[in-house]
Amino acid sequence: MRFDFGFYWALLLRRLPVMALFVLLFSGVGIVAALQLPNVYSTSARLLVEEPLIPENMVASTVRTSTIEQLAVIEQRLMTRANLIDIANKFDVFEDLEDMEPDTVVLAMRAATKVRRPRAGRSTDRATLMVIRFDARSPQIAAAVVNEYVTLVLQENAKFRETRAENTLEFFEQEVERLNNDLDKQSGVIALFKAENANALPENQQFRVSRQTLLQERIGQLERSLASLEEQRETILQAFENGELISPGGPPQPRSPFEGELIVAEAELEKISDEYGPDNPRIIRLQDRIKRLEAIIRAQNKDSAPGVQEGEGISPQQALLNASQAEIDIKISMVKSSIDSAASELEEVLENISKSASNAIQLAELERDYSITQARYTSAVTNLNTARLSERIESTSQGQRITVIEGANVPRTPSGPDRPLIATAAVLVGIALAVGYFLLLEVLNRFIRRPAELVERFGIEPITVIPYMESRREKLFRRMRMITAMLAVLVAVPVGLWYVDTYYLPLELIVQRGLDRLGLG
Repeated sequence: MRFDFGFYWALLLRRLPVMALFVLLFSGVGIVAALQLPNVYSTSARLLVEEPLIPENMVASTVRTSTIEQLAVIEQRLMTRANLIDIANKFDVFEDLEDMEPDTVVLAMRAATKVRRPRAGRSTDRATLMVIRFDARSPQIAAAVVNEYVTLVLQENAKFRETRAENTLEFFEQEVERLNNDLDKQSGVIALFKAENANALPENQQFRVSRQTLLQERIGQLERSLASLEEQRETILQAFENGELISPGGPPQPRSPFEGELIVAEAELEKISDEYGPDNPRIIRLQDRIKRLEAIIRAQNKDSAPGVQEGEGISPQQALLNASQAEIDIKISMVKSSIDSAASELEEVLENISKSASNAIQLAELERDYSITQARYTSAVTNLNTARLSERIESTSQGQRITVIEGANVPRTPSGPDRPLIATAAVLVGIALAVGYFLLLEVLNRFIRRPAELVERFGIEPITVIPYMESRREKLFRRMRMITAMLAVLVAVPVGLWYVDTYYLPLELIVQRGLDRLGLG
């Protein structure tokens, strides 16, 4: 179908007043706003994240947060509600600040603040920069706000790193103290266990085994000596009965029972003196017993008359037999006493040997727990020393830090708004709406207005078409309506814009809000 230029031109002229309304309205709003929008001044500061002054291979810092994460944390703390409201009040950022709601102030401050920092995954061989920018109504306010931002960033960075280092130091100090107390408790438990089982400790097991062997051999020897003495006593008795007992030097003086006990006690004291100390209760009792026996024997010797023999009236053979038997009985008594003492000690040694195995298991468990705690304590002390050095480095600003490489200067020329862009955008929006209005009417129209539409819709070829014939009066009225509508548009649009700007809301604010909603503010 061929394009009917005349038809569409006629439609354009008919719809021109409404289309002109769109163009004039939006163009007027845009141009007025572009002329009346206040100047915006922008300035920025550049911050650099420097590497630690002391290499990490010498002293490792306990603050292991990545640079990007650290800057993100600082930015979030910087843009808190309290900080933004305080800065806005301190520097009187907005003209009608007293009438603004706190939420509005926060949103306006965040919209005027631009923070640019490195993204995750960036190359690590480049310097880490942070740029802070602020847009304000005056150059002095813009520079003051950015400098305040920079001060807060530096303070937050120092506080962030020092707090991390101090928290780490405090943790390891508490950990070292706790482990030290655990070591003391464990040492006390081990010492108490060894004191309660002093005779059955595993480290003395070899001595007890050798002592067991020695005691067993000694008991065997004593039993053989006992058997020999009993055999000797029996032999002497048989010799006496057979009349074969003789004494070449005459019969010896018989000993009293107290003298025999004294000999046994002295022999036993001499035997156990090599095994026990002088403070042992058995030695003390034997010494007291020997003293009493000596006193009794001295008293008996004083009471005996000179020249009178206790064995008077007894034959020499009988006296010799009694003396021999008494001496053998004393030896037998000494051997039996030694056997009983050795057997008692052997029983104690065997009991300690049997206890030593279970004590070894318990002691090994206690010492293993102590070794584990000791290893953890050593590791904690090492970490504590590292934390102390790290805290010292952060407190003296020798670690990673943020420095200002370019401060905020007072701008001499405004950075916005872009008045030609705003005006051009308003005109283009008006033209686009006018064209859209024209096209929308064409899309929604379902009436037949041309012969070509008749052929296209019904598939018939008309013989002739009679158009609507306007009278001169109707044509005059139609032109007057068009002229009136155009004049109304040309007058009503400026008057309406003036009224809105004067009595409702300034046009620049309306445009500014619209740009903010579109993300172009």
